[in-house]
Amino acid sequence: MAIIEVNGLSKRYGGRTALDGVSFSVEEGEIFGILGPNGAGKTTAVECLEGLRRPDSGTVRVLGLDPQADGRELHQRIGVQLQQTGLPGSIRVREALELYASFYDSPRDPGELLAQWDLEDKRDARVRKLSGGQAQRLYIALALVGAPRVAFLDELTTGLDPQARRSTWELIRRIRDEGVTVVLISHFMDEAEELCDRLAVFDSGRIVATGSPGGLIEQATGGGGRMRFRPVGELDLALLAGVPGVTDVRRSGTHVTVSGRGDFATAVTSVLARNHIVVADLRIDQSTLDDAYLALTGGAPARD
Repeated sequence: MAIIEVNGLSKRYGGRTALDGVSFSVEEGEIFGILGPNGAGKTTAVECLEGLRRPDSGTVRVLGLDPQADGRELHQRIGVQLQQTGLPGSIRVREALELYASFYDSPRDPGELLAQWDLEDKRDARVRKLSGGQAQRLYIALALVGAPRVAFLDELTTGLDPQARRSTWELIRRIRDEGVTVVLISHFMDEAEELCDRLAVFDSGRIVATGSPGGLIEQATGGGGRMRFRPVGELDLALLAGVPGVTDVRRSGTHVTVSGRGDFATAVTSVLARNHIVVADLRIDQSTLDDAYLALTGGAPARD
């Protein structure tokens, strides 16, 4: 069942089009990713879903509610973690949760959230004293204090080290496992591939593709990937260029890189074996969501 429905959403700022007829839906209980580079329109789209920004045209329904006409009711049923939370550095963790709880008619117990998100020993710590991972756990707890059915998490892992990012991914899975639908806004393709059940890729105010990460990779790249190796002895690149599924063969120094679709790597290794060509330093990389993004948009990878 669709818990969010967006049809023909458009928004302009002066002469610039931020959203151009965007349509998508989010199913209950999934992690839905909204992806794209800075300026693609993803944050504007989410702000329209949250009722923070009025669209110029199109319709939005979240939990069956119009974010503009039913904003008061909607805000009691969603949780929002913004890019810039804006908490004063001097506020204590417990005080922040109690403050946010006061905004809701039926909030969760702040003490329960402190325990759930491993913040009990930091309850009296000031926000400015928290580590990056601790601060992210607090921001998630603040988004959940109203017992929402939908949580919007915006650029949650920006600025975190790799270990803290992985820990945060587990927190996001925990939210979904508790029955909360998660809308995850990100420009990290590895994060979306790891977490999202489905996603929408934004580019220049439009959605260029929707689907599961695996489905988009298959659609955009045909699966496959790249293999790189160092041939021991002579190798005529034309021998590999005609192999079924191979899309590109190139030499870089002593190494050869072969790109292709489907099960091209098996076909390439068979040709090498039949021609008694020995290789070293073999590495095979499967296509990723980054590859799919490049194929879909023709642009640079979605990173800062």
